[in-house]
Amino acid sequence: MQLTGIGVAGCGRMGGPMLAALRDAGFDAFGFDVRPVSDFGALAPVMPALDDFRKGLHILITVVRDIAQTDDVLFGAQNLIETAPNLQTVIVCSTLSPKYVRALSERVPSHITLLDAPMSGAAIAAEEARLSFMLGGDTEALRQHQPLFDAMGAHFHHMGDFGAGMQAKVLNNLLAASNTAMTRLVLDWADQAGIDETALLNLIHTSSGQNWLASGFNTIEFARDGWEEDNTIGILTKDVASALDAAPDGADTTLPETVRQAIFALKPRG
Repeated sequence: MQLTGIGVAGCGRMGGPMLAALRDAGFDAFGFDVRPVSDFGALAPVMPALDDFRKGLHILITVVRDIAQTDDVLFGAQNLIETAPNLQTVIVCSTLSPKYVRALSERVPSHITLLDAPMSGAAIAAEEARLSFMLGGDTEALRQHQPLFDAMGAHFHHMGDFGAGMQAKVLNNLLAASNTAMTRLVLDWADQAGIDETALLNLIHTSSGQNWLASGFNTIEFARDGWEEDNTIGILTKDVASALDAAPDGADTTLPETVRQAIFALKPRG
């Protein structure tokens, strides 16, 4: 299979660096976003108008924010499933409800290969092409597309059939949200106790409280943010909701709901 005509839909905080990484690796990759092309700096020359994006598209990588935007890309405003004449593969990289992702199998024609490949690592990992991908789909199809993931990431985990990657991702992000909520609370309490932030973060990194957010606190771009609907902290609440949507029947969801409310309540940290 030739890996050509690679289009990235959603070229924001994650999608933009992913597009750049694909091009740096020599792939015929281009982007599309609903925002003006002038917003994208060095990537602007490889972000054609929608009609040209459609015509050249063989492999679609979606990195948009949520289900509504994914529906727009696939079936709605952009409707690439019906209007991209040479579309062969759709790779879903956005973090979405696993139920929604699995249902795509019934909505997308069978001649189009579906893979789910949500990623982890925040913008810094996207910029450094060292994302972690959680992969779902046919083993042979994933093998054929692996060079694309190699260009963008450093860690790859095949979790099972289509949708399994997304299930794993929302569970991973549930932990990330828990770590975010508790790390921020601990730092606030440490302020009140007069403990230096840097000293405490160094301690956490080498002791039993170690977690991804605390260890990367000074490089993760959203570590000090408060909740806003359109920032990464806001996305965390969406991701917890996606995990809750896929919770097992009868599961006790008290703790995830508490974490979600704690994320909602976060204020900016100086």
